Amino acid sequence: MLSFVRQSAIILLFLGLGEGIAYLTEDVFPSALIGMLLLALCLRLGWVRLTWVKGVSDFLIRYFGLFFIPPGVALMLHMDLIREEWLSVTVAMLVSTFLVMGLTGWTYQLVRRRQKK
Repeated sequence: MLSFVRQSAIILLFLGLGEGIAYLTEDVFPSALIGMLLLALCLRLGWVRLTWVKGVSDFLIRYFGLFFIPPGVALMLHMDLIREEWLSVTVAMLVSTFLVMGLTGWTYQLVRRRQKK
């Protein structure tokens, strides 16, 4: 198994690739998303083995909740703005939640149908 440092370097390499692509495309998509999609593609194609990144990815997933602390603090700092715009914030949250749930379900069904063929 590769060391924690090597696993981190592989993940950071894909994050850097995503950053470069986002820069070249003038930030059409978030760089982290591009990097993780590239990593997923390389994992799927077998160019990167799961064991090469498993330790660090398990660690990051285990402590995923900690990544939400800074945005939570930012929300608390802007409570007066949220209080003023509560209706639009609530509508946006509800619409986006149901949209994501619907698209996720539709994508899952599409993938399952293709796997059965």
